[in-house]
Amino acid sequence: MNLFSSLLDTLNYWTIFLGMYIEGTVIPFPSELIVAPAAYNAAAGDLNVFYVIAIATLGAVAGSSTNYVAAYYLGRPVMYKFANSKFGRMCLLNQEKVEKAEKYFYDHGVIATLTGRLIPGIRQIISIPAGLAKMNFGKFLLYTTIGSGLWNCVLAGLGWYLHSVVPKEQLGVKIEEYNDYIKYAILGIVALVVLYFIIKHFIQKNK
Repeated sequence: MNLFSSLLDTLNYWTIFLGMYIEGTVIPFPSELIVAPAAYNAAAGDLNVFYVIAIATLGAVAGSSTNYVAAYYLGRPVMYKFANSKFGRMCLLNQEKVEKAEKYFYDHGVIATLTGRLIPGIRQIISIPAGLAKMNFGKFLLYTTIGSGLWNCVLAGLGWYLHSVVPKEQLGVKIEEYNDYIKYAILGIVALVVLYFIIKHFIQKNK
């Protein structure tokens, strides 16, 4: 039995939350391994796909909030020291990556917590610069929830679709195969979200 077959047999709402909580923190744990297989199970009638999306989003927001709170109270020197530590490197972190996430945050403003959740390599750590900048926590929760929810909808849609075209033992291979399509879809969503906020900004400015 391969990894995905084992994963499918153990997935439930609790493991979905736990896995997505871990994914929301700095620990590298791909959400593709949780949401898509869970939606695959939902298509088979074992789970409810709407609960899968909601619980996955809740877990991701909880994990991201952990990053936010740590950065908010510990500050930049401690976060940089952690990123450069042995454990930080085990989490595939370094100071350069944190600085890159900070630059993305400051270039795009608070909306970065929404769009950043949709970008591979940024979404796991975008909550750190939000905490360092002491962003309003209510706005942080709102944008993180929207961004995480959109990402989980894409993954759930993929898992639901794959149930109708591939057997369980081929699921892992197919998810990897569709990974590029996921990235293109996410970039499209990010572009639409950014466009929406730009248009909204200009409308408000003209008023």
